[in-house]
Amino acid sequence: MTTPDLKQANAELGRDPERLTAWALGLGRRAFVSTSFGPFSAVTLHLATRVDPQVAVLWVDSGYGTAAMYRYADELERLLRLNLKIYRPRRSRAHREAVDGPLPEVHEPGHAAFTEEVKLEPFSRAVRELGGQVWLTGIRAEETAERARMEPVAETRDGVIKVAPVLHWNARQMHEYLKRHRLPNNVDDYDPTMEEDRRECGLHVG
Repeated sequence: MTTPDLKQANAELGRDPERLTAWALGLGRRAFVSTSFGPFSAVTLHLATRVDPQVAVLWVDSGYGTAAMYRYADELERLLRLNLKIYRPRRSRAHREAVDGPLPEVHEPGHAAFTEEVKLEPFSRAVRELGGQVWLTGIRAEETAERARMEPVAETRDGVIKVAPVLHWNARQMHEYLKRHRLPNNVDDYDPTMEEDRRECGLHVG
């Protein structure tokens, strides 16, 4: 299998979401697109499913989402006919809270273990089971300082090619894409591993 030129992809395709998505899904490797069903999630999902309607869509459901988010997930699954792969923590929210107590605050010692349990471990398990080699994600540079330093195409420590087609798009461009393609949005989002605006959840660090 030919090793893709990531530097060239960044230079030539890094600011063209449609072409970058097509490039990523045309590498001939097992690909998946991750989603949180948060704001603008429909953009990346639409970009990916237009190229490959059967691309695996990975959703780590922590059990702490809002009612609006769960309704949005069902709406997009129907609308885009998503090949949805749902992964959850090994313990349910009720089980975890009965044993360990309420959700820990961001700066409390137990928060790192909580994040590992409800997001990082299910995500790693999913990538292993799906055999993921190319990962499409909807992260954007304006969301956090960490993401502002990223390139649209990079290789993770595990050798997965990580592709962020809309990394350089701002909120206005995302809204315009939704409007152009008549896609719904969800602004009632909650990620218990972040708790603060512009804080990383752990998946995209490093």
